Amino acid sequence: MNGFTGFTKASIQTNGIDLSVLCGGSGPPLILLHGFPQNHRCWERVVGDLASRHLCIVPDLRGYGDSSCPADDAEHITYSKRTMARDIIGLMDAMDIRRCSVVGHDRGARVTYRLALDHPDRIDRIVIVEVVPTGEFWRSWNADIALAGYHWTFLAQPSPLPETLINANPRFFIDWTLASWTASGSCKVFGSDALASYRDQMANPRRVAAMCADYRAGATSDRRLDDADKLQGRRIQAPVKFVWSRSGFPARTGDPLGIWQPWCRELAGECVSECGHFMMEENPTGFLRACHFLLADSE
Repeated sequence: MNGFTGFTKASIQTNGIDLSVLCGGSGPPLILLHGFPQNHRCWERVVGDLASRHLCIVPDLRGYGDSSCPADDAEHITYSKRTMARDIIGLMDAMDIRRCSVVGHDRGARVTYRLALDHPDRIDRIVIVEVVPTGEFWRSWNADIALAGYHWTFLAQPSPLPETLINANPRFFIDWTLASWTASGSCKVFGSDALASYRDQMANPRRVAAMCADYRAGATSDRRLDDADKLQGRRIQAPVKFVWSRSGFPARTGDPLGIWQPWCRELAGECVSECGHFMMEENPTGFLRACHFLLADSE
């Protein structure tokens, strides 16, 4: 099923790059931000429902999908979530959108909360799916989290170590990664077109380099930004709904909702069962139910 039927595709210049963006629906604007190792296709099972109430704006993050792949820099700022948040602000400006709500999953959720922290006057509400703040996640590591989240340290290793190993067998890496993060342990939960796009993306060495740069930023510049915000007591001003899977990465921290509490002025949370990390594809009904917080004002 292709939930993007009727959507239009455009390439929008923003913050020195081109973002590939799909737009469709009508109503208050809603931006959907995907995570690793995916692209905009991760929303295809839920975007039709969301577009019945919202103008849905669905970009590929820099480095992913059909968006630009700029080279990383020595300080790992190019793929920092602050830089990616500026991409989204530029996208909003290009579309003449003053304020909007944002839903982010995985790496896209990290862009989402950085967007809300850095540009509070541009955000109405946010939904954070399957992450806790980057700095907090690093501090929560134990043996169980290290084994499950090995990719955090692997992908962040200096170039070209992870790129070389992934490029030797990208199909194996993407299928192993996707399957191991699902509740069923299988890639069968993904739509055929979506899975093909994830595989094609991982087969592109430039995009593999970009994804590694994304995680290098997570281990360096993103972590430093979070630590500085925590020290200053900064909080997200927009209402936040945090949604996590019973068997996903945040659940391994023990109290993921409690971790988010000091970061938010207004926080609600919901744990969704019958899915792993890829909630929108594994349990779209549960995901949409959890997003009712966002949709209530448009019903």
